Amino acid sequence: QVQLVESGGGLVQSGGSLTLSCTASGFNFADVAMNWVRQAPGKELEWLATIESNSGGTFYGAATTGRFTASRDDRSNLVTLQMTNLKPADTAIYYCRALVKGTSRRGQGTQVTVSS
Repeated sequence: QVQLVESGGGLVQSGGSLTLSCTASGFNFADVAMNWVRQAPGKELEWLATIESNSGGTFYGAATTGRFTASRDDRSNLVTLQMTNLKPADTAIYYCRALVKGTSRRGQGTQVTVSS
């Protein structure tokens, strides 16, 4: 059974930092590109980053503006998203997402709230 479990969210002041984690299970993690996305209240899902499998590279969306760093640990089936200089506009539910056997999967998400 495919599972993605995000953690690490919380309340932080503007300018602060958070590191989110996503633990994966139920599929061959090392062979699957992993993604971070977020959804702010009343807005559509927004892509943040993709970490390709097999050392294929990491790519970021415009919203990260050099403030976010995504990484993966294939030994631990873990992906992380380090976020710095957070702004109130970063308030959202953050998800990790993966395409597993043709089906898009994501976890339950972790809430990040940035106060001004």
